Amino acid sequence: MAQDLHTGDTRFAELQWRDRPIRLEYQFVGVRKSAYPVVVFLHEGLGSIALWKDFPAEFCAANLFTGLVFSRYGYGRSTPRPQEERWPVDFMHQQAHDVLPTLFDRLGLDKPFLFGHSDGASISLLYAARFPGRVSGIAVAAPHIFVEDLTIDSIREAREAYLHKGVRERLARYHDDVDSAFWGWNDIWLDPAFRAWNIEAELPGIVCSVLALQGADDEYGTLEQIYGIRRKVPQAELVVIPDCGHSPHRDQPEATMKAVAGFILRSM
Repeated sequence: MAQDLHTGDTRFAELQWRDRPIRLEYQFVGVRKSAYPVVVFLHEGLGSIALWKDFPAEFCAANLFTGLVFSRYGYGRSTPRPQEERWPVDFMHQQAHDVLPTLFDRLGLDKPFLFGHSDGASISLLYAARFPGRVSGIAVAAPHIFVEDLTIDSIREAREAYLHKGVRERLARYHDDVDSAFWGWNDIWLDPAFRAWNIEAELPGIVCSVLALQGADDEYGTLEQIYGIRRKVPQAELVVIPDCGHSPHRDQPEATMKAVAGFILRSM
């Protein structure tokens, strides 16, 4: 029997950020009624709803999940970051501790399952550590738990590509204000103060099920990122995906879908 699927229509949630109103674009995807918690997709440092492309909808429809995809403040069609505003070193903590609970309350989500990529994976870890009773489980792809030289070197290369190799024009397809998205991410990661950023001490607060997966050829982090999660969160399951870079859902979508879907079903 055909499933009743969400249309993927874009809506906007009105929230407050630093005492001013902002709008976050969001979409529900997959089946309208699922026996499982809603799966929330949290994008990477240059991501948005549009940059996820069809992965969330296909993943949720294939596994009878309901999914929520949204663009963080400064990304996609959400409210852009003013040019003079810089992300603070704890910007991922602020997203996890302030924005996510407000958004979930606004949309009526009860104990969602989080699927985060890169910066979105780090935000997922921070949320699960702060709100252990408000999450059903998390899958984190290419997470960051501390800053590595490899990461900084690749982010410097991204800066050059944005300025001189056409990356700005390609990214502009996915963001209303592409400079808001790029410089917010790039400036803070390359700020010398950010080298001390480290969330390892917070990870033992995570009590839910955790899947940490990473590409064997990740250009933005070594496998110490997921090994470090396992040391702090004993229940964490690890998956290393061969022939895969920093974006498992793009580089190896079938392997990623299989690993994450199986993990969610085992966790419920």
